[in-house]
Amino acid sequence: MHAAVVTTFGAAPRYQEFPVPVPADDDQMLVDVLAAGLHPRVRSQANGSHYTSTGELPLVPGVDGVGRGPDGLLRYFILPDTAMGAMAEQTVIDVRRSVVLDDSVDPVAVAAAMNPAMSSWVALRQRIAFQPGQDVLVLGATGNSGQLAVQIAKRSGARNVIAAGRNPARLATLPALGATATVSLDSVSLDSGGQLAKVAADVDVVLDYVWGEPTAAAMAAIITSRADRSKPLTWIQIGSVAGRTSPIPSAALRAARLQIVGSGQGSVSPREYLAELPALAELISAGTLDIAARAMPLADVEQAWATDAGQRIVLVTAAR
Repeated sequence: MHAAVVTTFGAAPRYQEFPVPVPADDDQMLVDVLAAGLHPRVRSQANGSHYTSTGELPLVPGVDGVGRGPDGLLRYFILPDTAMGAMAEQTVIDVRRSVVLDDSVDPVAVAAAMNPAMSSWVALRQRIAFQPGQDVLVLGATGNSGQLAVQIAKRSGARNVIAAGRNPARLATLPALGATATVSLDSVSLDSGGQLAKVAADVDVVLDYVWGEPTAAAMAAIITSRADRSKPLTWIQIGSVAGRTSPIPSAALRAARLQIVGSGQGSVSPREYLAELPALAELISAGTLDIAARAMPLADVEQAWATDAGQRIVLVTAAR
C-alpha cells in the first residue's frame, strides 16, 4: 500500500510504499482510510515536536480519520500515539476508539472537523462545569479550531461569545457563526483601555488557542478591567500558536479569582475523549457546524504540507 511517510523530522512526509499493518488482537481492525485531517497536531507529530513524540522513525502521521472496515461500516476513529497513523491507504484502528457513522455522512467534513471541534467541545464538557448563560472569550478565534469554538460555545448555551483574532477577513465572518462581538488582537486592543478590555472584561471562561505574549497581555487587560475581580474567571489553555511559554505575572493570580487549566492529552483521559465522540460526531454529521475543508489526494501530501489554504486540509484516498 501507499502512505505518507516521515523519514526525517523537519521534512514533509513523502508518498511512498509502506507495509500493510497487521491487527494485533481482536479489538483491532484493518480499515481502508477514506479521509484524514492535516491538523496542527499532525504537523507537530510529523516534526517530532509534540510533547507525546517518541522520536520513532519512519513514521506515518495522522491522529484520526474516517475509514471503512471489512464489516462494511463507516467509522470515525482516533488513533493512539503510534508510528502507524491515518495518512495511509490502510491503517489499524482500535474499534473501541471509534464511532460508527451513517453512510450518508461526508467523510471529508467529519475528518476536517472532529479534531479541531473536539478541543473546545471537550474543554467545556470535561475540564470545567460550564453553565449555560456564561460568557465566553475565544482567544485565537480566526483559526479553524477557534472558528468551531465560537460555534460550539454558542450551541453550549453561552450568553455572549467574544471572538478575538488577527485575521480581519475571518473575524468579519464570525458574527454569522454566533459571535456577539469581535476584537482584533493587535497591540492597541491588548492594553487595559483597549477594545478587548471593554468587551471581554467580565467574561466567565476563556478558550485560549494563542498563549505566548498575547495571552499575558490579554490576561492583564481583562483582569485590570473587571468590574468585580472576585467573580470567577476560568482560563482554559488549549493551543500555543503564539508561543509555548507565556510570561504570566504573579499578580494576575492574586488580583483576581483566576484559575488556569489546560485541556489536551493527559489532562483529559482517553475514556473521557471517547465518551464525547458520539454526540460530537452526530453534531458534525448533521451539518449544523460551518466547516471549512479542502480535500487533497494523499498522493499530493508534500504539496498539502506546504499549503496554507485557510481551510482544514483533508487527505483523501482512492477508496473514497
